[in-house]
Amino acid sequence: MPDVYATARGPLARVAAPLAGRARARRHARFFALTRLPTGARVLDVGCGRIGLRALEPGLDITGVDLVERPGYPGPFVRADAAAGLPFADGEFDLVYCSSVIEHVAPGRRRAFAAELRRVGRGWFVQTPARSFPIEPHSLLPGAHWLPVALRRPYWRLGAAAAWEEISLLGRAEMEELFGPARAERFGPLVKSWLCICPAPQGTPREAVAARSRLSPSGG
Repeated sequence: MPDVYATARGPLARVAAPLAGRARARRHARFFALTRLPTGARVLDVGCGRIGLRALEPGLDITGVDLVERPGYPGPFVRADAAAGLPFADGEFDLVYCSSVIEHVAPGRRRAFAAELRRVGRGWFVQTPARSFPIEPHSLLPGAHWLPVALRRPYWRLGAAAAWEEISLLGRAEMEELFGPARAERFGPLVKSWLCICPAPQGTPREAVAARSRLSPSGG
């Protein structure tokens, strides 16, 4: 498992790192099978980081995409900004995987980001932390994400995040507008994250993209 708090600081981050890793593995075991990937499927991991989905599915044909170069990424890699356009054909991948990334995309660019993921993927698996969960998952501070930026910025310095980043968490309605029906991942009675999962339709890529477009969420 990758260390999602590798650049974080303080004892809280050191405690949170293995817990986050186990939570991600449980989520993957529970939800990833719903993608119903065919044998030999091609997968695009948007916001792959150092290893991303390859840590959980080393046997899949995965291409990584990130905003920065990842020279150590163990497979095909493309540096690109998905909101500005990806260098792939329509429906080129059986699945686009995007985990804990869209909350880092500026709200004004999210429609373009989501449309591009839906364009290149015959299906998708998109996960994001829930805005309703009381602990902000990057800083590990209670309620940080509910504060206006002017108050959040000084509060952020008390948390585990290595540096300030203006992160905007999403609610269910926004996720469903971008990617279709959302599933809840819960921590006890609380929703910890939202997942939008659309299996790739059967048929040729052209037929599948046409079929999927009839089911795509509004917004382009």
